[in-house]
Amino acid sequence: MLYHLFTYLREQFNIPGVGVFYFISFRTGMAIILSLVISLVYGKRLIKYLHRKQIGETVRDLGLEGEKQKSGTPTMGGIIILAAILIPTLLFARVENVYISLMLISTVWLGLIGFLDDYIKVFKKNKEGLAGRFKILGQVGLGIIVGTTLYYNQNVYIVRETTGGRPATFSSNDKVIKDNIVRVDDRGRTRTYAHVKSLVTTIPFTKNHELSYAKIASWFGQNAEKTMTPIIYILFVIIIIVAVSNGANITDGLDGLATGTSAIIGICLAMFAYVSGRFGFAQYLNIMPIPNLDELSIFIGAFVGACIGFLWYNSYPAQVFMGDTGSLSLGGIIASLAIIIRKELLIPIICGVFLVEILSVIIQVAFFKYTKYKYGEGRRIFLMSPLHHHYQKLGYHESKIAIRFWIIGIALAVLSVVTLKLQ
Repeated sequence: MLYHLFTYLREQFNIPGVGVFYFISFRTGMAIILSLVISLVYGKRLIKYLHRKQIGETVRDLGLEGEKQKSGTPTMGGIIILAAILIPTLLFARVENVYISLMLISTVWLGLIGFLDDYIKVFKKNKEGLAGRFKILGQVGLGIIVGTTLYYNQNVYIVRETTGGRPATFSSNDKVIKDNIVRVDDRGRTRTYAHVKSLVTTIPFTKNHELSYAKIASWFGQNAEKTMTPIIYILFVIIIIVAVSNGANITDGLDGLATGTSAIIGICLAMFAYVSGRFGFAQYLNIMPIPNLDELSIFIGAFVGACIGFLWYNSYPAQVFMGDTGSLSLGGIIASLAIIIRKELLIPIICGVFLVEILSVIIQVAFFKYTKYKYGEGRRIFLMSPLHHHYQKLGYHESKIAIRFWIIGIALAVLSVVTLKLQ
């Protein structure tokens, strides 16, 4: 919004200084600052409002240390995160950018689902909240929106070097949007490129580090690429969004754990978005150039600022819980970002904390059911799942558990960034 305003002022009145809004780095910085201000200043006001309305968390008795003190803590604080993401993005980003529009939709979509879940828990006094099948249905719906947009929208494309007038690694399902783009590389050599609509993603730790969804579709037959590629791609997008969104939701069990982990992941994804959207950086790092992707840095900056600002009130002892309004949104945002940036195969590393948390639940439930069927008595691998509760049962303080999980998250983020050169 402000980008277009200041562009108009510069073109019509030649006001000095307004050209700074052309720089993505400046707008990203402003988005971070504004998101921090919103979450810190208005977050405090929202917490007071929630206190007055007695919108508090009903804590289940799990036999964990300190859980009784958390009863009555204001919940639905995810509204703070949503506001701190949406307002700076609308002000500083170019909302006509397809990637920005898609992230705004993802944020609002899962925010509404989470809000409905919290509303049922708090106001309807139903501890179960929104039925699980409706949550999954909402996540699947978002997956269809994201997958369909990325597959069919003509503004979603990558850059390919052409050889003999034909883009390299060109498949029958690819489509040239614009060709004969001439650039001079850092060695003074003239190269020709094309904008190609192609469904490929990045494979970490490999030299030819790309995987084409069209080639996966070709496994179903010689003529299956055109018919099966969109189905396979959209299905894959749905699985990622459902998994990461629920992983973040499960991780949100200790003060500051999900918030801090999400901020770390956001910083990592911001780096990927910026270098992939800048042709010079992408060429130097030998990664896939994706035009217009660097604009996404503004949204991610607001996302990171919102998480850090909310952490001010959510760190131990928490003054507010984000509820499903926040946790479902955080996971959905991270999943959508990874898919857009074409780093979805890095999710097991980038979102390693979420992965371990959700796997601990799956393993615990599966093992309990198996042993109950075989021995007539259910047995457990962990003292309690998700994994952070297992460490609570072992006697670790929750702030120590959260900080150690953050450290693991930082290590995984660094490893993910290193994959840019490990090829």
